[in-house]
Amino acid sequence: MLVFVLLGVSVLIFAILMTFSPERRAMTYVETPQQVKDIPQIIKQHGLDDPAHVQYFRWLKQISTGNWGWSFVAADTVWNAFWRYLPITLELNLFTTPLIIIIGIWLGTQAGIHKDTWLDHLTRIFAIIGWSLPTFLFALIMLMLFYGYFPLFPPGIIGDKVQMFILENPDKFHSYTGMYTIDGLLNGRLDITLDALRHLAMPVFTQVVVVVALLMRVMRSSMIEEISKEYVITARAKGADNKTIYFRHARKNALIPVVTVAGWLVAFSMEGSVSVEIIFNRRGIGWWLAQSAIALDIPVLMGMCLFFGLVYVVTNLVIDILYAAIDPRIRLT
Repeated sequence: MLVFVLLGVSVLIFAILMTFSPERRAMTYVETPQQVKDIPQIIKQHGLDDPAHVQYFRWLKQISTGNWGWSFVAADTVWNAFWRYLPITLELNLFTTPLIIIIGIWLGTQAGIHKDTWLDHLTRIFAIIGWSLPTFLFALIMLMLFYGYFPLFPPGIIGDKVQMFILENPDKFHSYTGMYTIDGLLNGRLDITLDALRHLAMPVFTQVVVVVALLMRVMRSSMIEEISKEYVITARAKGADNKTIYFRHARKNALIPVVTVAGWLVAFSMEGSVSVEIIFNRRGIGWWLAQSAIALDIPVLMGMCLFFGLVYVVTNLVIDILYAAIDPRIRLT
């Protein structure tokens, strides 16, 4: 069903595109200021005044071959720019996603087990503060503290000295993945990896604090519900210890709703936190998307909508598979 869902997404996206005039859509094919005067010719050349269904299938054929148009913001094709910006967002998610899942499940489990204790109250206060704070506000506070007052973690992707070394010595540093934390290790340059980690510290911390709150609250509620069920009471009556009851039985059953939330949080984070990437000057997918929306860079917005649609559909499939892995009874339904 993935193919049909993506086709439906493409139809919706194209329908939105068709609300623009042919002249505005023709601007997506303009690569230089001199071509602006050739708008009527571009409309005729690309058939932008053809019937909608003809334009749709032509557009579908173009994007399937990697021709996503030209991006004014990136000054490059959308396809090339996408692969240039994607590693920056992937690198951020490589560190934030495991931390969000591990911390969220662990804190939620502890809060559920120790319901109405000081630990539960503390985690709830943390969750309320973290979820209530706007991402951009918390990011600005982190930037003010750890770059303004205590210059420990600078914004950006890598430092100026490292950047100069890479530009001046292309034969000594090869970009394998586009992620400096990994490429530094692959090139045997631990100093580059450490510098990239130093620049990642604030964005990762900001995103984890803001996002983990929701996962923690869901895990807590689910854990409390499982502990109150009859099979837990039966296990206690049979003499099972709390560690076995909580961590081998209750937590596993409590993970079903948590997997759903965690999956969607991972998919959402793949879009790149716009606030985090802009404030900390990390030019990834989120930064590019924000700049493209401001400049009405239609090819970028169209391409990214398709990409995010693919991410969410694949995530939904993975969540369904994980359901069956966590609870074998689901395979029988």
